[in-house]
Amino acid sequence: MKIAILIPAILLGLGQLSEAVGQNTDTVIPDVSIENFNINREGKYLVVEMKLDLNKLDVDANRAVLLTPCLVNGTDSLDLPSVGIYGRRRYYYYVRNGMGSISGENEMVYRVSDKPGNIPYDNLTEYKDWMDGATLKLHRSDWGCCHEILAEYDGILGRHREAFFPELIFVQPKAEIMKSRSLSGSAYIDFPVDQTAIYPDYRRNTVELGKIQATIDSVRNDKDVYITSVWLKGFASPESPYKHNTELAIGRTAALKKHIGQLYHFADSVIRTEYEPEDWAGLRRHVEQSNIDHRDKILALIDSDMEPDAKEAKIKRTYPEEYRFMLQHFYPALRHTDYRIDYNIRSFSEVKEIKRIMAEHPQKLNQNEFYLVAREYEPGTMEFTDVFETAVRMYPDDQIANLNAANAAIRRDDFGTARRYLDKAGNSPEAEYARGALAVREGDYETARRYLNKAKEMGLEKAGRTLDELDKRQK
Repeated sequence: MKIAILIPAILLGLGQLSEAVGQNTDTVIPDVSIENFNINREGKYLVVEMKLDLNKLDVDANRAVLLTPCLVNGTDSLDLPSVGIYGRRRYYYYVRNGMGSISGENEMVYRVSDKPGNIPYDNLTEYKDWMDGATLKLHRSDWGCCHEILAEYDGILGRHREAFFPELIFVQPKAEIMKSRSLSGSAYIDFPVDQTAIYPDYRRNTVELGKIQATIDSVRNDKDVYITSVWLKGFASPESPYKHNTELAIGRTAALKKHIGQLYHFADSVIRTEYEPEDWAGLRRHVEQSNIDHRDKILALIDSDMEPDAKEAKIKRTYPEEYRFMLQHFYPALRHTDYRIDYNIRSFSEVKEIKRIMAEHPQKLNQNEFYLVAREYEPGTMEFTDVFETAVRMYPDDQIANLNAANAAIRRDDFGTARRYLDKAGNSPEAEYARGALAVREGDYETARRYLNKAKEMGLEKAGRTLDELDKRQK
């Protein structure tokens, strides 16, 4: 049974997800202008940036002016660090009394004689849910003797509103009970005419036998793997009587089994053999891919229901030149042995070990093991994304692998990559929901509703809640 986890994207570091409302340049309180204002969400933090133009601000020697940005949303509010401008006597008063400033240690303190015309303001505040929709005000308070407030002013800088980012559903793949894999290939082993004995040094046999041995060794020498079977299937070419070719195919396949058995201590049951007396399918492929004369007529004979010996004789008799060409150029490749090494890979449960395997041999991991590693990382990080990207490289046609990789791409606003993965993600409720989430992020709300409604009709409750939230935010 697959298990889906919801990742609330707006809480997990998505980069710029907010929209700000405010003037680029304006006098919001007496003698103070604001330039380059920006309020923006960056992951777990809310960033407030602006430039305070204080060229018109003058402060008497015995007074101080405190400028305090403040986030307000209903009964919730938060004062950000203040900028304090102190007249000469007020400045020394706070210094002598060990106070340093009016608002506390985070205040940016300037003596009026040293006040710059423009002050860059940049503050990083831990984000809270109530800040969605909050108004940012700039409060000016003028202070006199005895810590007395003489005047106060408020101006609105802007409002923070989160861009809507639907929760993403990453699906946990079903764990494999047994991780069974295989490696396969073909070897072209040469035998002297009408013989079944293998001579390793005969023609290219050293290379061809080495291919099989290298494949077995690549698995056999891995401590995480054990071989379950070595499968061999021998083929002969059609130029002799079918009965004789049957004997050759059986004998040559048995000879190869014996050869492998002498190299490795496999139980006799591990090496399994099959044979095909004449490789007509292989001959057909070679003819079809060639440009020989009478190709279509030869293909028709190959596809006919004639007995193998009669079929071969008719091709030889009817098209002698083409037959000689095939005998020289096609038939040698038909005398081959297909092989497959079946093996099991042990399961991994420790995340630390899975991380090591992912870096060194990702092909050993199943999708559930990739998923276990992904849970260790913060969504949206490079490490998180890399896990699902690696998983989909290992399982390029798997729907869940493509769905999770698509969600990871949506998570970082890589829309083109997300669409590419979603094309192979199937039509599960979670896949339809992901298509809706992508459309939301792209601002195509009509398409988003179509996919989200489809996911809702398929029984995905989260789709209904997302539709409600989308409607609420568009009012």
